[in-house]
Amino acid sequence: MKVIIIEDEKPSARRLQRMLANLQIEAKTMLHSVEESIAWFSENPHPDLIFLDIQLSDGLSFEIFEALEINSAVIFTTAYDDYALQAFKLNSIDYLLKPIDEEDLAKAVEKYKTRVPMQKSVVIDFDEIRKMLVNPLDRTYKKRFSIKVGQHLKLIAADDIECFYSENKGTYAHTSDGRNYLLDVSLEQLEPDLEPKVFFRVSRKFFVNVDAIKDMISYTNSRIQIKLKTFNEQDIIVARERVKDFREWLE
Repeated sequence: MKVIIIEDEKPSARRLQRMLANLQIEAKTMLHSVEESIAWFSENPHPDLIFLDIQLSDGLSFEIFEALEINSAVIFTTAYDDYALQAFKLNSIDYLLKPIDEEDLAKAVEKYKTRVPMQKSVVIDFDEIRKMLVNPLDRTYKKRFSIKVGQHLKLIAADDIECFYSENKGTYAHTSDGRNYLLDVSLEQLEPDLEPKVFFRVSRKFFVNVDAIKDMISYTNSRIQIKLKTFNEQDIIVARERVKDFREWLE
């Protein structure tokens, strides 16, 4: 099975490549832009399966399919919300919500093998998907969050949040003044609103702000422990499978 990855965030592409390798699937080719992808598809045999991010550095990945007739099955990789995901689900083999989970990836690959044993392509209605997306090219990230405190709403600047974390089925924002605020969303729902250059999901339980990192310490099993400026409620440990991407993000 020939597989390629189209993803503009190179750390994410490399992480997906490693996860596929664990499933004995080799994805030698990784493309990072619309222009690069169109050039590659024009000169190479088309793969059996494409892992496709929606928004690339120079436009929407749909433009690749509009420029060329591509005979490949598609699994979307996306950070869009549940409403938009309904379109992805109807127009592809499957979709994977970032950050991609290894179990979800394995299920998507198995679905491909089961659903497309003899054919290479599926019909994708990109116009329908576009209708489900709200200004994807103008996507911005939250600069502030409104948080309910008693009967009041408090505005907190994103820059003042050291980390977001989950505890006892709740999601919290920890601010630079040492306070914790309960949010009414999950970490998964929160992720599309966070600027990826500022916040990184180091584990299932934590997003950390790069500007709040005070110290980083080698930890067991090749992991990294993070110390923030004021947060001390829990140990923050970078999950082993995310250490490489975390190091690249820091740079």
